[in-house]
Amino acid sequence: MEMFSDEYFMQEALKEARKAMDEDEVPVGAVIAWNNQVIARAHNLTETLNDVTAHAEMQAFTAAANTSGGKYLTNCTLYVTLEPCVMCAGASNWIQIDRIVYGADDEKRGFTLLKESVLHTRTTVTRGVLRKECSNLLKEFFRYKRK
Repeated sequence: MEMFSDEYFMQEALKEARKAMDEDEVPVGAVIAWNNQVIARAHNLTETLNDVTAHAEMQAFTAAANTSGGKYLTNCTLYVTLEPCVMCAGASNWIQIDRIVYGADDEKRGFTLLKESVLHTRTTVTRGVLRKECSNLLKEFFRYKRK
């Protein structure tokens, strides 16, 4: 795997997703990179915080803003293991994220289900990076929860 590639950063997001799974959270992880450096790491905390808005992306946005000292994340890339929901995609618009890279598609709640984009006009999207690994982690979690 090439250093600082999309796959490299998605592996970092997968590490966060595994932390979520260890905490009995839906295993979604996110990292935000700027200038080939991870400036924020996060995973789902909805159960831990008893907060339905505590998605991995939202936690990463807050951490990155605190690290960068500003509320806009232009020139940053969000790497997330699952396609962002409408709430998280909308938040990415407000923070003006440059790029979103995600692994698994979310066929029930993903932002791409909308007819009109909620993303910032400058935001580009790359989908399917390490799709199989991201999908398998989610499937494993829900298979365990259904038992």
